[in-house]
Amino acid sequence: MKHSVPAITAEGVRAPGNDLSLLMSRLQDNNEPFVLATVVRTISVTAAKAGAKAVVDRNGEIVAGWIGGGCARSAVVKAAKAAFEDGETRLISIQPGDLLAELGVEPGDEREGVQFAKNMCPSQGTMDIFIEPVLPRPKLFLYGASPVALALAVQAPAIGFDVTVRAPADDLTAFPSAATRIEGGGNEDQDRSPVQGERYIVVSTQGRGDLAALEEAFREPACHIGFVGSRRKLQTLKDKLADKGIPAADLERVKGPAGLDLGAITPEEIALSILAELLMLRRKGQRQSHIQHI
Repeated sequence: MKHSVPAITAEGVRAPGNDLSLLMSRLQDNNEPFVLATVVRTISVTAAKAGAKAVVDRNGEIVAGWIGGGCARSAVVKAAKAAFEDGETRLISIQPGDLLAELGVEPGDEREGVQFAKNMCPSQGTMDIFIEPVLPRPKLFLYGASPVALALAVQAPAIGFDVTVRAPADDLTAFPSAATRIEGGGNEDQDRSPVQGERYIVVSTQGRGDLAALEEAFREPACHIGFVGSRRKLQTLKDKLADKGIPAADLERVKGPAGLDLGAITPEEIALSILAELLMLRRKGQRQSHIQHI
């Protein structure tokens, strides 16, 4: 039986639709970020037609698919790199210079959500391309098996977090099966293979291995470390860690009590306040927020 082989070009692989879908599924399974570029409209002569797609990797390389030649490539790669930075979708319109002039826009301008680029190719066609970033889900690492940790493990997936729990073996069965469960409370040898995407840590050990859990948290390249407990308790732990030689810069990475001051009382409410804080941190710069830390 003869199998077709996708044609490799300077712009990437002209992969059939099913091959492109398989690649995207593999990248998502491996938590690898990518951008899907889709031609949504063409006018006049263009190399690619509406419906053409391409996958752009984190390095700005078109690794599969087809959205036309060099006329579209540079604009797509530039837009893809911006999408990796802010996580936002965007629509780019690649048009010949005279049409841009008629619209009163310059290459690089944005109007009503459309970003314009100049088509430098002799074909002088117009292509509108939708840029969609597909980014790894953020990771929430929980240390401890307190009621707040349990509530976080239940609530966090609903707003897009993948959850990993590190707690004593006897406590792990209390956590949802969807969470990645690791035996231990800190300082154990463990696989430190790279984790794609943002990672956040919440230490909620409730007096069981607080010091060891914080030491372990400092070894992780986390965006944020939250501690569930009073300011006084956290300061006592910081003093002990300072005596053990933990750098002041690491100690300052911990925010405690974790969460926004929402007046939370129950474990479920405290978990909600923590997730609200993490959401605010994740969306910082994407939307204006008037919420202040208290």
